[in-house]
Amino acid sequence: MRHTISVLVENKFGVLARISTLFAARGFNIDSLAVGETEDPAISRMTIVVKGDDSILEQITKQLNKLVDVIKVNDFSGLEYVERGLALEKINAPKTVRAEIFRIAGVFRTRIIDIAKDSVIVEVTGDEEKIEAFIEAIADYGIKEVCRTGVIAMSRGHK
Repeated sequence: MRHTISVLVENKFGVLARISTLFAARGFNIDSLAVGETEDPAISRMTIVVKGDDSILEQITKQLNKLVDVIKVNDFSGLEYVERGLALEKINAPKTVRAEIFRIAGVFRTRIIDIAKDSVIVEVTGDEEKIEAFIEAIADYGIKEVCRTGVIAMSRGHK
């Protein structure tokens, strides 16, 4: 089962290293990790995606809560939340197929952010399924490079 966890931490040197070491030391694999400051520059939000059953998630949550720099841990399982990722794809795009690539990009509501002589760079945002579907749809044209962010997530409504 896939779990998305939001961890509020003190924005201090070494916090990311301590948290990633915690996961590695216990044999947990991080599928996705995104970190950034919140509205308070003294606090950062880490969005971590892991796969495992509920007992693994419970163990992870307990271990995270033991760390001094951790303020709060939220598991989004069972909650309504919004999740997004970002990917940049550099696609082979000779002039003969650019119109087709632009059409596909339009269907997925992406943005063309760079056009070169033989390639284009497309920015796609959305959930993992949308990003994967776009990559699959464009694959026949030849993908030169893909760069993806980690997932970010936020609960819906007022807390």
